[in-house]
Amino acid sequence: MHKIDDKLAKVTARIHQAATAAGRDPQTVQLIAVSKTQPAAAIAAAYASGQRRFGENYLQEALEKQIALQHLPELEWHFIGPIQSNKTRAIAEHFSWVHSVDRLKIAQRLNDQRPAHLPPLNICVQVNIDDETTKSGVSLAELPALITAFAPLTRLALRGLMAIPAATGDPAQQRKAFAKLRSALQVLNLQGFKMDTLSMGMSGDLESAIAEGATFVRVGTDIFGTRA
Repeated sequence: MHKIDDKLAKVTARIHQAATAAGRDPQTVQLIAVSKTQPAAAIAAAYASGQRRFGENYLQEALEKQIALQHLPELEWHFIGPIQSNKTRAIAEHFSWVHSVDRLKIAQRLNDQRPAHLPPLNICVQVNIDDETTKSGVSLAELPALITAFAPLTRLALRGLMAIPAATGDPAQQRKAFAKLRSALQVLNLQGFKMDTLSMGMSGDLESAIAEGATFVRVGTDIFGTRA
């Protein structure tokens, strides 16, 4: 586990350098350590190095790790995977953020099932920025209608947009995709919405994402390595 602190430091340095190069305050970019398939011990090691935000894709696995790590204060759990209707209650009860909402039905269920004693659930709407048939997400054309439909969902805090663009090693193409998401957020905010979050960028493209305004980057392998 001692390697995790070194890898975490390298990722943090990349974020700092990318933000500085883009003329941004590095503090405006937050790291979500994607801990799916990793053991609780790996999360604890990253926590010991100062990491507090963790992203999970698989609900049952995440709940088990939350129980194992409940003694650690200030852990912030982000659900970043596809959401099935029968999983919404547990997600609403046990996470602070959900980055992968792309249907009104899911949003309504999360809203109705968010416990009253907890603050509103922070939500990012997932956008299929490149219209890939293999990926989840609402299209850019359908995005305004979905965002508007959030108005009565008072147990949700609509924070922004998330995307996973088509994989490419070309920084120009990476930035083009991320710019589309940034532009979509700007247009919605000009229409009166008050969203402040762009969840975009992973291990291979976080520099491009930060250059285009990412406020969350989601990094897994470059911190934890691959699961044996």
